[in-house]
Amino acid sequence: MARKKVKLEWIANDAARKATFKKRKKGLVKKVSELSTLCDVKACMIVYAPGEAQAAEVWPSAPDAVRVLSRLKRLPETEQSKKMMNQEKLMEQRVRKLQEQFQRHDKENRDLETALLMQQCLEGRRGLHDVGIEEVKALAWMTEVKMGKVRERMEEEEARNTSATAAAAAATEERKGKATAAAAAAVAAAQEVAVPTHDWFAEAMGIGGYEGVAEDHVDSKINSWLHSSYYPLN
Repeated sequence: MARKKVKLEWIANDAARKATFKKRKKGLVKKVSELSTLCDVKACMIVYAPGEAQAAEVWPSAPDAVRVLSRLKRLPETEQSKKMMNQEKLMEQRVRKLQEQFQRHDKENRDLETALLMQQCLEGRRGLHDVGIEEVKALAWMTEVKMGKVRERMEEEEARNTSATAAAAAATEERKGKATAAAAAAVAAAQEVAVPTHDWFAEAMGIGGYEGVAEDHVDSKINSWLHSSYYPLN
C-alpha cells in the first residue's frame, strides 16, 4: 500500500506533533550516520526539542560535534555560507522548482492543444476563421517546426543516397582498375615467354639445330648420319 503524502505544514495537534518529532528525529540520525560511514564525511547533528526540559541532543557526541563546528568556523565566511540553507532559502528553492515545473507542464499542454487544432484543421472539422490570434501564431510556429523536421529528414536521406552512390562508383572503378591491371600483367607475361627457335628435323636426328650451335658440329652430324648403313653413298 502506497504511503500517504504528508502535507508540509505545522502540526496543530500536540500528541501528533511530538510523535512525528520523535520518528523524524530517529530517521534523521540514521541518515546522518549512514552519510558519515559510507562517504567518510565528518558530520554532527544538534537537535533542540521545543518544550522539553532536557538539553539538546547531540550526535555522535558533544566532543565530536565541537571538533566539526570548530573546523567549520576556521573556514572563510564565504565558504561557511556557500552551501548553507535556512528556512527562507529552502522555501524559495521549492517555489522556484514548482514554478519551473508549472511552466514545463503549461508548455506541454499548449503544444498538445496546438497539435489538436492542427489535426482538426487538416481533417476539415475546424477552420481558421474562428481561431484567435494567439492560436494562429502557435499553429504557424508548430507548422514551421514540423516542416523543418521534414526538411532535415529529406537532407539526411539525400546525403545517405549520395554517399551510397559514391561508394558504389568507387567500388566499380576499383574493380575496373583491378581487371585492367590483371590484363596488363597477363599480356606482359605472354610477351616474356621465350619461343624456342630450332629445326625439328635436326633435333629429331640428333644433330642440333638450335641457335648458337657451331656449323662444323652440324656438318659432322649430317655426314655421320649420311654415311650410315641405311643410306650408302655408292
